Amino acid sequence: MDNILFLAHTEADGTLNKTALEALSSAVELKQALNGTLDVALYGAQIQPAANSIAACGATRFLAVCGESFADARFATDAAASEALVRASGATIVIAAATSRNARVMAAVAHRVGGCVDTHVTDVTAVSGTPTVTRWFYRQRIEGSLTRTQRPWILLLDPGSRPAWKGEPGSITPQMIDVPIGDSLLRTSVKGLVTPPADQQTIRPDADLLFVAGAGWTKKQKDGQTHVPEAETIIVEFLRSSKASLGGSKSLVDISGENQSTLHFMTHLNQVGQTGSSPRHPKGLAACCHGEEPHTVGWRFIGERRAINLDPNCGWARGKADVLYVADAFEVMSKVNALLSAK
Repeated sequence: MDNILFLAHTEADGTLNKTALEALSSAVELKQALNGTLDVALYGAQIQPAANSIAACGATRFLAVCGESFADARFATDAAASEALVRASGATIVIAAATSRNARVMAAVAHRVGGCVDTHVTDVTAVSGTPTVTRWFYRQRIEGSLTRTQRPWILLLDPGSRPAWKGEPGSITPQMIDVPIGDSLLRTSVKGLVTPPADQQTIRPDADLLFVAGAGWTKKQKDGQTHVPEAETIIVEFLRSSKASLGGSKSLVDISGENQSTLHFMTHLNQVGQTGSSPRHPKGLAACCHGEEPHTVGWRFIGERRAINLDPNCGWARGKADVLYVADAFEVMSKVNALLSAK
């Protein structure tokens, strides 16, 4: 019988983020499918709020590593805490969210406990009583299913793959696991976090809408001139009013390296596509990009796809968009901004 462990780090306020709750949902479902047991393991500066929030998840045991040394993301302390929790649980399958913090350490944890790890997991099921995962390969271009016999098997679940777990909060007292903190674990010091102001944040994974800008915003318009400053104003105003997340085509984010005028807030972190990210938003709107395959491959998880382009024969018109608006994006988005500001 498999013992499944849900492993998560807590946030600064001691809670669990959405991606962690998605991983918990998968762990609960796998426990039911395998008729196994479920343990919960948490680590961070605070763990009690998180433990209480998921008290009704059906876990047999709650384990925790707690202390200020585990407050911030640091390889040495995160790996030590995760290793101790996996060993204490005796888990055969470990499910964790693919956060940057987890992804940084789980391969090392798997090596230390003599197990194996799989990343980019999107589903975990039981086939004839055998745990089987579905995951992406080659930058999410190939999907495959597999199972492994090596244990413990650590799985990192991609964000947005499963619905977040929901349940009534309760009261639980986790079993504390002691992790000795020596100087070797504290050689890296965390000085703090630097984040942009909320109104300058352009990457919003939980936004309902993804707005993707293409290189057309920086090209000559119908008057024969470029209007990059105007494009920046229109896009920033739309992002501020709609709270959408911003993406960019590869051609647009590459322009800055070619000494051409570009949107100053657009970086390679915003890139969506074959060599960028594959976000998971309910809706997507692309403007001034042509819908080439390398770009639209990143849209495979977007629920409803719409595009604005002056070319009625662009790639978006070839079955890649649910709706294509053949129009000038400058005019359309200016009108949209006026409508949003009137609300």
